[in-house]
Amino acid sequence: MTETLQLTDFIRSIADFPKPGILFRDITPLLASPDAMRDAIRQMADHYRDAGVTSIAAAEARGFIFATPLALELNAAFVPVRKPGKLPFNTESFHYELEYGTDSLEIHTDAFHPGDRVLMVDDLLATGGTMQACIQLAEKCGAEVVGCAFLIELDGLRGRDKLEPHDVFSLIRYD
Repeated sequence: MTETLQLTDFIRSIADFPKPGILFRDITPLLASPDAMRDAIRQMADHYRDAGVTSIAAAEARGFIFATPLALELNAAFVPVRKPGKLPFNTESFHYELEYGTDSLEIHTDAFHPGDRVLMVDDLLATGGTMQACIQLAEKCGAEVVGCAFLIELDGLRGRDKLEPHDVFSLIRYD
């Protein structure tokens, strides 16, 4: 059995970035540590190992960092969710509201199939809007979302509320 690391030791807090009043949680120290990264992936995989996951989806770009090794660990397909115009094949789009405007995400039309069991992954859960859009895309294609996994969750922004009734699993939680 591998010893579990204290992953918070690998998160750097930077005040007033990208603007005054924001406390930014920097994951680059964790990414620089093979042991910490391996432990984070193992913990996420362990939580969903018996969930029958067939695909793992993540929105660009930081979600890809965690989703790809997690897909390998769970022997599942990796599905990239991209901004419009970034995917070369036929796409399915989902447009969603942000606090100050709108955004869109796309997947290939053949990314999911009815009966697929999809785990959504991202580095950070804040307000939940992007993950909610990813869930909508997967479900629109007939897939079943079995959960949403994050490295970090910012509890005060209540993003997990937007993702109900889906399972939400976060390795690190901050108030």
